[in-house]
Amino acid sequence: MPAQPMQKPVAPYLAIGLSTVIYGISERRQIRHNLENIEEAIHAGISLVNINMPVKVIALAEGALTGFTDEIFDLPHRIGVRELFIDIPGPETEHLGRLAKLYGTYIIGQCKARWPEVMKDRYFNCLFVISPEGKVVHRAAKNHVWCREHSVVPHDVYDRWVELFGDGIDAFFPVLKTPDIGNIGTICCSDGEYPEAVRALAFNGAEVVYRPSEATPMTTAGYPGGGTWMIQNQGHAEFNSVYMLCPNAGPVYLGAASKHPVDIAGGSAHIVDYRGQVVSYSASTNNTIVAATIDIEALRNFRAMSLNANWLKDLRTEIFSRMYEQPVYPKNLWLTSEPKSHAEVDEIYRDSIRRLQSRGTWTKPAFEHPGCRYQPGGGEASWEETKRQIWGPWLDET
Repeated sequence: MPAQPMQKPVAPYLAIGLSTVIYGISERRQIRHNLENIEEAIHAGISLVNINMPVKVIALAEGALTGFTDEIFDLPHRIGVRELFIDIPGPETEHLGRLAKLYGTYIIGQCKARWPEVMKDRYFNCLFVISPEGKVVHRAAKNHVWCREHSVVPHDVYDRWVELFGDGIDAFFPVLKTPDIGNIGTICCSDGEYPEAVRALAFNGAEVVYRPSEATPMTTAGYPGGGTWMIQNQGHAEFNSVYMLCPNAGPVYLGAASKHPVDIAGGSAHIVDYRGQVVSYSASTNNTIVAATIDIEALRNFRAMSLNANWLKDLRTEIFSRMYEQPVYPKNLWLTSEPKSHAEVDEIYRDSIRRLQSRGTWTKPAFEHPGCRYQPGGGEASWEETKRQIWGPWLDET
């Protein structure tokens, strides 16, 4: 047999997770205020951290570009598509691309974005990677959203997604394979509530998994910090032999007129190594940095040499194969209609609860009590009135 070309080893490098203060936006042009803050944090982070070894990855938190206006105000989906969210690639990724090129580093980020190749009138919660050449080289969609998020996920337009991308693991959990930083998988927030998400990325070759942001009460449950978010990320890392790169959202100013921010996420950004050990942690989220060494060759050697704790090799797949035959959450919900309001979507979740109870998966409690309900706080003000109240100082900017 001809000799195989020798594989070049991946040198250890530093990864940075940035938690930046966030301003909620009411119009796409206001994203520049957050970009300015992100740029300052990148300059500071590189200059502080690269005295140890090269910084090859900078990871941004969820909401860093736009905040969470659509969720907080229960905005109709069409307003998010028309007025708030970005295109990938677009001006925002070009701005970040210039920074990636300046420092010769990858930038991993998140933003709600339009994806017209899939559907013109929908936005998705997107994960993206920008290369050291300043180009978008990876894009994926969040697959699970929490009950107060209007973003469309691939399962919501399943038939169209499969038509375009197929139904393989890589259609829903793509992995970017690089020669210099290893294999990068991306999920976001609620995705990580499900063990299957990181397992799917691991099966697809991921070695470093980006999972930005989680909010209170998940991040503030228990002591000393990190809550169930950190527990999950340590589990994902240990079960799948992957690094977890987990910056958290910074304090959020609701809008331009806000006098004080609200720390909705509760801090606790962290990086976890492939054995499940927290190797960097920050209690604060106020323009802070987590940084740790990523050693891809050490991970690869562990996966190749261990006979015990590299768990993926032992998986008896056949005994689990029937577990997902009966669907739980309905697909194609927003294939032909716009995503509904928070209160209306609440009923979809309640239907899923009743479905699991009727199958005997869950046992009903002895007494029925009222469950979660959307509690609107915005009154009768129209969106234009709300914009004027909260974003007035920005609305007349050129």
